[in-house]
Amino acid sequence: MRVGAFVLAAQFPGQGQGEALHRAVRTTEVAEEAGLDSVWLAEHHFVPYGVCPSAVTLAALLLGRTRRIRVGTAVSVLSTQHPVALGEQAALLHVTSGGRFSLGVGRGGPWVDLEVFGAGIEAYERGFPESLDVLLRWLREPRVAADGERYAFREVAVVPRADELLDEELSGGPEVVVACTSAGSVKLAAAHGLPMLLGMHCGDDDKAEMVALWRAEARAAGHPAELVADPGHVSAGVAQIADRAADAAQTLVKAMPGWLKQGLDAHVTVDGRHRAMRDPVAYTELLCGLHPVGPPRLAADRIATTAERTGISRFALLMEGSGELSATEENVRRIGAEVLPLLC
Repeated sequence: MRVGAFVLAAQFPGQGQGEALHRAVRTTEVAEEAGLDSVWLAEHHFVPYGVCPSAVTLAALLLGRTRRIRVGTAVSVLSTQHPVALGEQAALLHVTSGGRFSLGVGRGGPWVDLEVFGAGIEAYERGFPESLDVLLRWLREPRVAADGERYAFREVAVVPRADELLDEELSGGPEVVVACTSAGSVKLAAAHGLPMLLGMHCGDDDKAEMVALWRAEARAAGHPAELVADPGHVSAGVAQIADRAADAAQTLVKAMPGWLKQGLDAHVTVDGRHRAMRDPVAYTELLCGLHPVGPPRLAADRIATTAERTGISRFALLMEGSGELSATEENVRRIGAEVLPLLC
Protein backbone atom coordinates (compact mmCIF):
# COMPACT_ATOMS: atom_id res chain seq x y z
CA MET A 1 0.00 0.00 0.00
CA ARG A 2 1.41 3.38 -1.01
CA VAL A 3 -0.12 6.47 0.61
CA GLY A 4 0.63 9.97 -0.60
CA ALA A 5 -0.66 13.50 -0.11
CA PHE A 6 -2.87 15.30 -2.62
CA VAL A 7 -1.74 18.94 -2.46
CA LEU A 8 -4.18 21.52 -3.79
CA ALA A 9 -2.59 24.71 -2.43
CA ALA A 10 -6.14 25.63 -1.43
CA GLN A 11 -6.81 29.22 -0.47
CA PHE A 12 -9.27 29.19 2.42
CA PRO A 13 -11.38 32.26 3.21
CA GLY A 14 -9.34 34.99 4.87
CA GLN A 15 -6.01 33.58 3.67
CA GLY A 16 -3.53 35.01 1.21
CA GLN A 17 -2.27 33.15 -1.82
CA GLY A 18 1.27 33.03 -0.45
CA GLU A 19 -0.03 31.35 2.70
CA ALA A 20 -1.67 28.62 0.62
CA LEU A 21 1.51 28.04 -1.38
CA HIS A 22 3.67 27.93 1.74
CA ARG A 23 1.34 25.29 3.21
CA ALA A 24 1.73 23.25 0.00
CA VAL A 25 5.52 23.33 0.31
CA ARG A 26 5.45 22.44 4.01
CA THR A 27 2.98 19.61 3.41
CA THR A 28 5.49 18.05 1.03
CA GLU A 29 8.45 18.49 3.36
CA VAL A 30 6.54 17.00 6.31
CA ALA A 31 5.18 14.18 4.11
CA GLU A 32 8.73 13.11 3.33
CA GLU A 33 9.72 13.29 7.00
CA ALA A 34 6.62 11.25 7.93
CA GLY A 35 7.43 8.44 5.49
CA LEU A 36 4.66 9.01 2.96
CA ASP A 37 5.17 7.62 -0.52
CA SER A 38 4.36 10.65 -2.67
CA VAL A 39 2.79 14.05 -3.12
CA TRP A 40 0.47 14.92 -6.00
CA LEU A 41 0.16 18.58 -7.02
CA ALA A 42 -2.98 20.13 -8.46
CA GLU A 43 -3.06 22.86 -11.10
CA HIS A 44 -5.67 25.62 -11.43
CA HIS A 45 -5.93 29.07 -12.99
CA PHE A 46 -7.64 32.23 -11.79
CA VAL A 47 -9.47 30.63 -8.82
CA PRO A 48 -8.78 30.30 -5.07
CA TYR A 49 -9.82 26.63 -5.18
CA GLY A 50 -6.12 26.04 -5.81
CA VAL A 51 -3.54 28.76 -6.37
CA CYS A 52 -0.83 26.71 -8.10
CA PRO A 53 -1.03 27.54 -11.85
CA SER A 54 1.82 25.24 -12.87
CA ALA A 55 2.11 21.85 -11.23
CA VAL A 56 5.38 21.04 -13.02
CA THR A 57 6.98 24.26 -11.75
CA LEU A 58 5.99 23.52 -8.17
CA ALA A 59 7.13 19.91 -8.67
CA ALA A 60 10.57 21.16 -9.70
CA LEU A 61 10.85 23.19 -6.51
CA LEU A 62 9.70 20.31 -4.32
CA LEU A 63 11.96 17.75 -5.99
CA GLY A 64 14.83 20.08 -5.11
CA ARG A 65 13.63 20.38 -1.50
CA THR A 66 13.31 16.60 -0.98
CA ARG A 67 15.47 13.52 -1.41
CA ARG A 68 13.21 10.45 -1.33
CA ILE A 69 9.55 11.17 -1.89
CA ARG A 70 7.92 10.88 -5.32
CA VAL A 71 6.42 14.09 -6.69
CA GLY A 72 3.64 14.02 -9.27
CA THR A 73 1.19 16.34 -10.98
CA ALA A 74 -2.54 15.79 -10.42
CA VAL A 75 -2.87 17.03 -12.98
CA SER A 76 -1.11 19.03 -15.64
CA VAL A 77 -3.88 20.21 -17.97
CA LEU A 78 -3.14 19.22 -21.54
CA SER A 79 -5.92 21.30 -23.08
CA THR A 80 -4.07 24.56 -22.39
CA GLN A 81 -0.46 23.39 -22.89
CA HIS A 82 1.57 22.26 -25.85
CA PRO A 83 2.34 18.56 -25.31
CA VAL A 84 5.93 18.99 -26.50
CA ALA A 85 6.59 21.79 -24.01
CA LEU A 86 5.09 19.68 -21.22
CA GLY A 87 7.06 16.63 -22.40
CA GLU A 88 10.31 18.59 -22.30
CA GLN A 89 9.63 19.70 -18.73
CA ALA A 90 8.63 16.19 -17.65
CA ALA A 91 11.77 14.68 -19.17
CA LEU A 92 13.92 17.30 -17.46
CA LEU A 93 12.39 16.59 -14.05
CA HIS A 94 12.57 12.82 -14.56
CA VAL A 95 16.28 12.88 -15.42
CA THR A 96 17.42 15.45 -12.87
CA SER A 97 15.42 13.92 -9.99
CA GLY A 98 16.68 10.39 -10.59
CA GLY A 99 13.25 9.13 -11.62
CA ARG A 100 11.17 10.60 -8.76
CA PHE A 101 8.73 12.51 -10.98
CA SER A 102 5.30 11.31 -12.13
CA LEU A 103 3.36 13.19 -14.79
CA GLY A 104 -0.38 13.16 -14.25
CA VAL A 105 -2.36 14.65 -17.13
CA GLY A 106 -6.00 15.47 -17.80
CA ARG A 107 -8.17 17.46 -20.17
CA GLY A 108 -9.33 19.95 -17.55
CA GLY A 109 -12.69 21.69 -17.80
CA PRO A 110 -14.59 24.07 -20.09
CA TRP A 111 -13.17 27.06 -18.24
CA VAL A 112 -12.12 30.54 -19.32
CA ASP A 113 -8.55 29.20 -19.23
CA LEU A 114 -9.19 28.01 -22.80
CA GLU A 115 -9.83 31.59 -23.87
CA VAL A 116 -6.93 33.14 -21.99
CA PHE A 117 -4.37 30.67 -23.34
CA GLY A 118 -5.82 30.66 -26.84
CA ALA A 119 -6.60 26.95 -26.90
CA GLY A 120 -10.33 27.22 -27.63
CA ILE A 121 -13.20 24.94 -26.67
CA GLU A 122 -12.16 22.35 -29.28
CA ALA A 123 -9.01 21.63 -27.30
CA TYR A 124 -11.18 20.60 -24.35
CA GLU A 125 -13.94 18.79 -26.25
CA ARG A 126 -11.89 16.90 -28.87
CA GLY A 127 -8.18 17.61 -28.52
CA PHE A 128 -7.10 15.49 -25.55
CA PRO A 129 -6.41 12.19 -27.42
CA GLU A 130 -4.18 13.91 -29.97
CA SER A 131 -2.31 15.85 -27.28
CA LEU A 132 -1.77 12.69 -25.24
CA ASP A 133 -0.43 10.84 -28.29
CA VAL A 134 2.12 13.58 -29.04
CA LEU A 135 3.16 13.75 -25.38
CA LEU A 136 3.70 9.99 -25.08
CA ARG A 137 5.72 9.82 -28.27
CA TRP A 138 7.87 12.69 -27.02
CA LEU A 139 8.62 10.79 -23.82
CA ARG A 140 9.41 7.51 -25.58
CA GLU A 141 11.04 8.25 -28.95
CA PRO A 142 14.33 9.92 -29.99
CA ARG A 143 12.72 12.04 -32.73
CA VAL A 144 9.12 13.17 -33.14
CA ALA A 145 6.99 14.71 -35.89
CA ALA A 146 3.25 15.46 -35.93
CA ASP A 147 0.60 15.72 -38.61
CA GLY A 148 -2.68 16.08 -36.72
CA GLU A 149 -5.64 18.41 -36.55
CA ARG A 150 -4.14 20.51 -33.78
CA TYR A 151 -0.41 19.85 -33.99
CA ALA A 152 1.65 19.63 -37.16
CA PHE A 153 5.41 20.05 -37.22
CA ARG A 154 8.47 18.60 -38.94
CA GLU A 155 10.56 15.92 -37.23
CA VAL A 156 12.74 17.26 -34.44
CA ALA A 157 15.15 15.74 -31.95
CA VAL A 158 13.93 15.05 -28.41
CA VAL A 159 16.21 16.86 -25.96
CA PRO A 160 16.65 15.86 -23.19
CA ARG A 161 15.78 12.24 -23.73
CA ALA A 162 13.57 10.95 -20.93
CA ASP A 163 14.97 7.44 -21.30
CA GLU A 164 18.63 8.36 -20.66
CA LEU A 165 18.89 7.88 -16.93
CA LEU A 166 22.03 6.25 -15.57
CA ASP A 167 19.87 3.84 -13.54
CA GLU A 168 18.68 1.38 -16.19
CA GLU A 169 15.64 0.40 -14.10
CA LEU A 170 14.32 3.97 -14.46
CA SER A 171 15.39 4.56 -18.04
CA GLY A 172 11.94 4.15 -19.60
CA GLY A 173 10.91 7.75 -18.97
CA PRO A 174 8.61 9.25 -16.35
CA GLU A 175 5.43 7.54 -15.24
CA VAL A 176 2.35 9.03 -16.94
CA VAL A 177 -1.02 8.86 -15.16
CA VAL A 178 -4.35 9.93 -16.72
CA ALA A 179 -7.17 11.57 -14.75
CA CYS A 180 -10.33 9.67 -15.66
CA THR A 181 -13.88 10.89 -15.05
CA SER A 182 -15.76 9.14 -17.87
CA ALA A 183 -15.84 5.84 -19.77
CA GLY A 184 -14.16 7.58 -22.70
CA SER A 185 -11.16 8.65 -20.66
CA VAL A 186 -10.93 5.21 -19.05
CA LYS A 187 -10.82 3.56 -22.49
CA LEU A 188 -8.20 6.04 -23.70
CA ALA A 189 -5.96 5.36 -20.69
CA ALA A 190 -6.38 1.61 -21.12
CA ALA A 191 -5.56 1.74 -24.83
CA HIS A 192 -2.21 3.32 -23.93
CA GLY A 193 -1.69 1.06 -20.91
CA LEU A 194 -1.56 4.07 -18.56
CA PRO A 195 -2.72 4.03 -14.92
CA MET A 196 -5.72 6.13 -13.91
CA LEU A 197 -6.13 8.85 -11.31
CA LEU A 198 -9.68 8.55 -9.95
CA GLY A 199 -11.38 11.48 -8.21
CA MET A 200 -12.22 11.95 -4.56
CA HIS A 201 -15.94 12.31 -5.31
CA CYS A 202 -16.16 8.65 -6.40
CA GLY A 203 -16.98 5.85 -3.99
CA ASP A 204 -15.50 2.37 -4.01
CA ASP A 205 -18.21 0.92 -6.25
CA ASP A 206 -17.72 3.56 -8.92
CA LYS A 207 -13.96 3.16 -8.82
CA ALA A 208 -14.24 -0.63 -9.01
CA GLU A 209 -16.39 -0.30 -12.13
CA MET A 210 -13.85 1.99 -13.77
CA VAL A 211 -11.00 -0.37 -12.90
CA ALA A 212 -12.95 -3.31 -14.38
CA LEU A 213 -13.59 -1.36 -17.58
CA TRP A 214 -9.91 -0.39 -17.75
CA ARG A 215 -8.84 -4.03 -17.42
CA ALA A 216 -11.22 -5.20 -20.14
CA GLU A 217 -10.05 -2.49 -22.53
CA ALA A 218 -6.36 -3.05 -21.70
CA ARG A 219 -6.71 -6.77 -22.40
CA ALA A 220 -8.46 -6.03 -25.69
CA ALA A 221 -5.59 -3.70 -26.61
CA GLY A 222 -3.13 -6.56 -26.11
CA HIS A 223 -1.26 -5.24 -23.09
CA PRO A 224 0.70 -7.83 -21.07
CA ALA A 225 -1.04 -9.64 -18.24
CA GLU A 226 1.27 -8.23 -15.57
CA LEU A 227 0.41 -4.66 -16.61
CA VAL A 228 -3.32 -5.41 -16.66
CA ALA A 229 -3.08 -6.94 -13.17
CA ASP A 230 -1.24 -4.02 -11.54
CA PRO A 231 -1.00 -0.84 -13.63
CA GLY A 232 -0.64 1.42 -10.58
CA HIS A 233 -3.94 3.29 -10.49
CA VAL A 234 -4.21 6.12 -7.95
CA SER A 235 -7.28 6.82 -5.79
CA ALA A 236 -7.79 10.42 -4.67
CA GLY A 237 -9.49 11.14 -1.38
CA VAL A 238 -9.46 13.12 1.86
CA ALA A 239 -7.73 12.15 5.10
CA GLN A 240 -8.19 13.75 8.51
CA ILE A 241 -7.03 12.08 11.71
CA ALA A 242 -8.43 12.68 15.20
CA ASP A 243 -8.95 10.51 18.25
CA ARG A 244 -12.70 10.55 17.63
CA ALA A 245 -14.42 10.27 14.25
CA ALA A 246 -16.78 13.13 15.09
CA ASP A 247 -13.85 15.46 15.80
CA ALA A 248 -12.14 14.66 12.51
CA ALA A 249 -15.35 15.23 10.56
CA GLN A 250 -16.06 18.45 12.46
CA THR A 251 -12.65 19.82 11.50
CA LEU A 252 -13.45 19.36 7.83
CA VAL A 253 -17.09 20.46 7.98
CA LYS A 254 -15.99 23.63 9.76
CA ALA A 255 -13.34 24.59 7.18
CA MET A 256 -13.96 22.97 3.80
CA PRO A 257 -17.40 24.32 2.81
CA GLY A 258 -16.19 27.93 2.90
CA TRP A 259 -13.21 27.05 0.73
CA LEU A 260 -15.31 24.96 -1.67
CA LYS A 261 -17.94 27.68 -2.13
CA GLN A 262 -15.37 30.42 -2.64
CA GLY A 263 -13.26 28.30 -4.97
CA LEU A 264 -15.92 26.62 -7.07
CA ASP A 265 -17.99 29.79 -7.45
CA ALA A 266 -14.95 31.46 -9.02
CA HIS A 267 -14.84 29.04 -11.97
CA VAL A 268 -16.05 30.74 -15.17
CA THR A 269 -16.98 28.74 -18.25
CA VAL A 270 -15.55 29.73 -21.61
CA ASP A 271 -18.88 29.58 -23.41
CA GLY A 272 -21.51 30.33 -20.77
CA ARG A 273 -22.65 26.72 -20.42
CA HIS A 274 -24.64 25.75 -17.33
CA ARG A 275 -22.68 24.47 -14.36
CA ALA A 276 -24.22 22.18 -11.75
CA MET A 277 -22.63 23.14 -8.45
CA ARG A 278 -22.43 20.79 -5.46
CA ASP A 279 -23.73 21.91 -2.08
CA PRO A 280 -20.46 22.57 -0.16
CA VAL A 281 -21.65 21.20 3.19
CA ALA A 282 -23.24 18.09 1.69
CA TYR A 283 -20.15 17.47 -0.43
CA THR A 284 -17.86 17.74 2.60
CA GLU A 285 -20.06 15.33 4.53
CA LEU A 286 -19.98 12.93 1.57
CA LEU A 287 -16.19 13.02 1.53
CA CYS A 288 -16.06 12.37 5.29
CA GLY A 289 -18.15 9.24 4.77
CA LEU A 290 -16.14 7.93 1.83
CA HIS A 291 -12.58 8.44 2.97
CA PRO A 292 -10.17 7.95 5.91
CA VAL A 293 -11.61 10.55 8.29
CA GLY A 294 -11.44 9.58 11.95
CA PRO A 295 -9.16 7.67 14.35
CA PRO A 296 -6.07 5.93 12.92
CA ARG A 297 -7.63 2.45 12.97
CA LEU A 298 -10.77 3.64 11.15
CA ALA A 299 -8.63 5.49 8.61
CA ALA A 300 -6.45 2.45 7.96
CA ASP A 301 -9.51 0.22 7.62
CA ARG A 302 -11.08 2.56 5.06
CA ILE A 303 -7.90 2.65 2.99
CA ALA A 304 -7.59 -1.13 3.15
CA THR A 305 -11.25 -1.58 2.24
CA THR A 306 -10.94 0.66 -0.80
CA ALA A 307 -7.86 -1.28 -1.90
CA GLU A 308 -9.68 -4.59 -1.49
CA ARG A 309 -12.84 -3.48 -3.29
CA THR A 310 -11.14 -1.69 -6.18
CA GLY A 311 -7.74 -3.31 -6.59
CA ILE A 312 -6.11 0.12 -6.23
CA SER A 313 -3.07 0.23 -3.97
CA ARG A 314 -1.95 3.86 -4.37
CA PHE A 315 -3.64 6.79 -2.67
CA ALA A 316 -3.43 10.58 -3.01
CA LEU A 317 -5.17 12.00 0.04
CA LEU A 318 -5.99 15.65 0.69
CA MET A 319 -4.52 16.38 4.11
CA GLU A 320 -4.91 20.19 4.22
CA GLY A 321 -8.68 20.14 4.79
CA SER A 322 -8.41 22.05 8.08
CA GLY A 323 -7.01 25.02 6.17
CA GLU A 324 -4.42 25.64 8.89
CA LEU A 325 -0.69 25.06 8.52
CA SER A 326 0.01 23.65 11.99
CA ALA A 327 -3.05 21.39 11.86
CA THR A 328 -2.06 20.15 8.39
CA GLU A 329 1.45 19.34 9.56
CA GLU A 330 0.07 17.44 12.56
CA ASN A 331 -2.37 15.57 10.33
CA VAL A 332 0.39 14.48 7.96
CA ARG A 333 2.60 13.37 10.84
CA ARG A 334 -0.19 11.34 12.45
CA ILE A 335 -0.93 9.60 9.15
CA GLY A 336 2.74 8.68 8.86
CA ALA A 337 3.17 7.59 12.47
CA GLU A 338 -0.22 6.05 13.29
CA VAL A 339 -1.92 5.03 10.04
CA LEU A 340 0.86 3.75 7.79
CA PRO A 341 2.08 1.12 10.32
CA LEU A 342 -1.44 -0.37 10.38
CA LEU A 343 -1.30 -0.89 6.60
CA CYS A 344 1.95 -2.85 6.56
